[in-house]
Amino acid sequence: MNNYIAQLNESQKEAVLHKDGPMIIIAGAGSGKTRVLTYRIAHLMQQGVDSFNILALTFTNKAAREMKKRIAEIVGQSEAKNLWMGTFHSVFARILRSESEKLGFPSNFTIYDTQDSVRLLSSIIQEMSLDKDKYKPKQVLGRISQYKNSLITVKAYYTNPELLEADRMSGRPKMGEIYKNYVDRCFKAGAMDFDDLLLRTNELLTRFPDVLGKYQDRFKYILVDEYQDTNHSQYLIVRALADRFENICVVGDDSQSIYAFRGANIQNILNFQRDYKEVSIFKLEQNYRSSQTIVNAANSVIENNQSKLDKTIWTQNDKGDMIKIMRTLSEGDEGRFVASAIFEDQMRHQLSNDQFAVLYRTNAQSRAIEDALRKKNIDYKIFGGLSFYQRKEIKDTLAYLRLILNPNDEEALKRVINYPARGIGDTTMNKLTVAANELNKSIFEVIENIDVVNLQLNTGTKNKLRDFVLLIKSFQAEAQTLNAFEIAELVLKKTKLVRDIEKDGTPEAISKVENVQELLNGIKDFIEVQKEKEEDDSLAVFLIDVALATDLDNDKDDKPRVSLMTIHLAKGLEFPHVFIVGMEENLFPSAMSMNTRSEVEEERRLFYVALTRAEKQVYLSYAQSRYRWGKLVDCEPSRFLEEIDEQFVQQIAPKQPQFKQNSFIDSDIFGETPPETVRFKKPIGVKRKEAPKPIKKASPVQGNFKRMHQVKMDIPEGPFATKLKVGNFVIHGKFGKGEVLAIEGNENDQKAEIKFENGEIKKLLLQFAKLKIVN
Repeated sequence: MNNYIAQLNESQKEAVLHKDGPMIIIAGAGSGKTRVLTYRIAHLMQQGVDSFNILALTFTNKAAREMKKRIAEIVGQSEAKNLWMGTFHSVFARILRSESEKLGFPSNFTIYDTQDSVRLLSSIIQEMSLDKDKYKPKQVLGRISQYKNSLITVKAYYTNPELLEADRMSGRPKMGEIYKNYVDRCFKAGAMDFDDLLLRTNELLTRFPDVLGKYQDRFKYILVDEYQDTNHSQYLIVRALADRFENICVVGDDSQSIYAFRGANIQNILNFQRDYKEVSIFKLEQNYRSSQTIVNAANSVIENNQSKLDKTIWTQNDKGDMIKIMRTLSEGDEGRFVASAIFEDQMRHQLSNDQFAVLYRTNAQSRAIEDALRKKNIDYKIFGGLSFYQRKEIKDTLAYLRLILNPNDEEALKRVINYPARGIGDTTMNKLTVAANELNKSIFEVIENIDVVNLQLNTGTKNKLRDFVLLIKSFQAEAQTLNAFEIAELVLKKTKLVRDIEKDGTPEAISKVENVQELLNGIKDFIEVQKEKEEDDSLAVFLIDVALATDLDNDKDDKPRVSLMTIHLAKGLEFPHVFIVGMEENLFPSAMSMNTRSEVEEERRLFYVALTRAEKQVYLSYAQSRYRWGKLVDCEPSRFLEEIDEQFVQQIAPKQPQFKQNSFIDSDIFGETPPETVRFKKPIGVKRKEAPKPIKKASPVQGNFKRMHQVKMDIPEGPFATKLKVGNFVIHGKFGKGEVLAIEGNENDQKAEIKFENGEIKKLLLQFAKLKIVN
C-alpha cells in the first residue's frame, strides 16, 4: 500500500479508496478534507485514470495550487500538470476561451472586475438620465448579479411578472432596461463579468449539446471542494458535466455554509443524496486543528441549528484553555483589550504576530483594532481592503494591456484614452459614446473610422484620436513576438505613464511608482513560473490570472503580522490564537440577518466558522456601547454567547484603572451646616496662606437626617447581580418555563441551575441568560 494511504485515518482512507459512482464527503472543520481530496485525486491517477479526465473545482486559486503541488509529489510534476484543476471561474473561463466564438465573443474576451462593472453601469444610468440616488450603480450591479446566478437572463426577467412588480414597487421600474443595456454593452465590448463566466458556461452547455458531450467525455471524474458554497448556476454546470458517468465526489460541511448573500445555496449539499441514487456517504468527524474545548464549544453552538446534516465532530487534541469572554465599555476599550492581550501573550509565550488573527463581522470594525495595534507597535495586515490590483496606477497600466488584447474593451479605453493627458476631453468622449451606441459599434471601431463618421470634431482632435489608435495597434503588433513582461515594459516606456506619476513629486507618487515596479516584478515572476511549468506565458494568460486573483492569493508579504479580516474571509484559514470581536446583538448576529430562521442559522454557522479557525485559544469580546452613524448606542451581548455551553467559558473582568485616593477637599464641608467658604486642602508642593475660619450658622434644615456614610444602601455585589433566588420560576426565551434549583458564583460568573418543564436541567450564565422572573 502506498505511503500516502498510511497517513490517513480509517474514515479518510475509505473516502480516498472509493472509486466509482456519486459520493459525498461530509467534512467537519479541521478534519483534513484537503488531504482527502488531494490523495483521492492522486489515487485515481495511480489506479489508471488519465489525468486529462479529472476535473477538480475549488474556491480559491491558492487552494488549487497547494493541492496540485501535493499531487505532483505523489504522481510526478508532468502528470499533475494535465489535471483540470482550479476555481470555478478559472476553469470555466478556460472552457469559454476555447468555445467563445459559438457565443459570439472573441477568444481574448476581457473579464470585468467589480470596479469595471460599476463604471459601466454608472455610464448607462447617466445616459438614460436616471436618478443615481434611486439607481445606485453598486446596488444595481448586486441585483444583476443575483439575476445571473439564478439564471435569470434579460429574456427571463421580462417574462417574470413577480420580478417586474418587485422592481416597480421598489421605485426602480427601469431595472430591466438597465440590465439589457448592460448585457448589450458587455457583449459589444467583448467582455464578461465574473457572473457571466458561470451564466455563459450554462448557456454554452445548454445551447450546444455537442459541446456538452465533449466535456462530459473529457471529465470522467469530477471533484468539487466546498460544495456547500455553490450557487444555483454552479450547481447546474456540475450536474450537467457529471450526468454521463456520475463519478462525482463533493466535499463540504453544511455547518460552514456562510455565503447565502453571494447566492450560495445550502440546499445543494443538503439535497445531494436526492440528486443521485445509491450515493456513498463518508463522514470526516475527527478534528485535527482545534483543542477539545474549542471543538466542544463550537458543537454546542451549532446544535441550535435545525437545518443540518447529522455528524459529531470530536478530537484527540489536548483539552486546551477555556474560551475567554471579555466585556468592554466601548469599541475603543475593545481594541485596547485585543492589543494588550496579544502583547501579553507574545511576551509570556514568545509568540510571533502571525500566530494571531482578529475576526469581525463587518470591515468597519477594524478601525478601533488598528488604532490600538499601532499604539502598541504591533504589525498587522488587513485582508479585504484595497487589493493591489485595484489601485489606480495598476488599473491604468492593466487597462493598456487589456486594450492590446481586446481594443473593444470600453472601460479600459475610457480609462486611458486621455491618460496620460492627450487633449481628448469629456465632450469628445460623449460624442464618441453616442455614436458608438447609435451605430452599435465599439468606441474603438468608431475612432478607427473617424473620417467616415460625422462627429463634428476639429482636425486637431481627430489627429489625437488617430494617434491613440496607432499607438494601440503598434502595441498589438509587438505583442505577437513579445512575452507579457516585455510588452508591459514597452507600454510603460511609450505611454510615459511612470513619468506622469513622478511629476507629482509627493511621497504618494513614489509609492505609486513602486507599485508599478512591483507589477512588473509580478509579471516577471509569472513568466518564470510559467516557463518552469512549460506553460503559456503570454499576455492573455497573465491577464486571466490577474482578473481571477483574490487578495489572499496575492499575499506575498513575508513579515509576520497579525491578521485582521472579516469572518467570511477567514474561512479555510487557521490560526493558533483568534479574537472574535463585536459579539453583540444587531452586529453579530447582524441586524440585517435576523428576519427569518434561515438567516439566523446562517449567522450561527458564521460564528461556528469563526470559532473553528482557532487551534489553541479563542477570545470573545463585546462592548457595552458603540458608535453607529456618529451616535453612541447601548449594546446587548450576542445570543451566541449564551449558546456556548458554560463549562467551556471563562469570564475575564476588565482591568480597572488604579487611581490615588487622595482628596483635595476637606470632608467636613459636606456636614449638616453648609460653610460659607470652602476650605481646600493644601495641594502637594504648593504653599498657601491660612484661610479665615468660617462663621458657623444654624442649619436651615431640621429633622432626623443621617450623614451619607451612615446610610445603609442596597448596592449589588457586581454589574450582573440579580434578585434571582432558589425556588423562583423563570421564563427563558429558548427553553421556556423553569424552576431555579441552585445559584453559584458571583459577579460576572454567576450561574443558575434551572430545571425546565421539558425535564432538562441547564446551567446558565445569568450575564447572558435574559431570564424573566415570573414569581
